[in-house]
Amino acid sequence: MIELNAAGKMDKEIAAALNAEGFVAARGCAFKGENVWLLRTRWGIPTVKINGTSANPDRWPDGTYSVQGAAVALGVTPQTVFDYLARGWLEGHQLTKGQPWQIELSGDRINTLRARIARNRRSKKEVA
Repeated sequence: MIELNAAGKMDKEIAAALNAEGFVAARGCAFKGENVWLLRTRWGIPTVKINGTSANPDRWPDGTYSVQGAAVALGVTPQTVFDYLARGWLEGHQLTKGQPWQIELSGDRINTLRARIARNRRSKKEVA
């Protein structure tokens, strides 16, 4: 498992390789990505990231945004981007658990969300 992880394989790919070699999980069943994730976590083996050890860029080569990039584009915090993903206001995906988000964000969607944010922001004027 350590060698497969070092070769840049994702958890599901590692599980498939272990199953193909005839290994079985603790209860005699086939490995799944979740089993590999749990073992990696327990053994302190880091997740293979799509961008290696580098920081996430604002935009990925395919044009999607990272959480940080979407936050900058929308003028909100990264936590707000996570909230929007959870609410379904933003669409994105991760290659697998623990991987960086790749968020679809068109110019129209940016404008729509910025307008929503502007409506919801509290006035900075003091209440008399």
